[in-house]
Amino acid sequence: SKGVTPMRWLLNQRLAHAQSLLESTDFGMERIGRMCGLGTATNLRRHFVAIVGVTPGEYRRTFRRRDPHVVAAS
Repeated sequence: SKGVTPMRWLLNQRLAHAQSLLESTDFGMERIGRMCGLGTATNLRRHFVAIVGVTPGEYRRTFRRRDPHVVAAS
């Protein structure tokens, strides 16, 4: 069987980072897109839905950590 292409591996890493930020910060989608190397909120949403199966906002609402250590947007 074929392995994962380098570009797919990189995209998976970027989306994993986005998932972590969505769970643990209040950062906006544009900021998360930039921080993950996806550039824009539009690109973040497109890739996130294609790979994860839900929008970033839906993911955040489902998996958001409810603790006092959540980093607030500044």
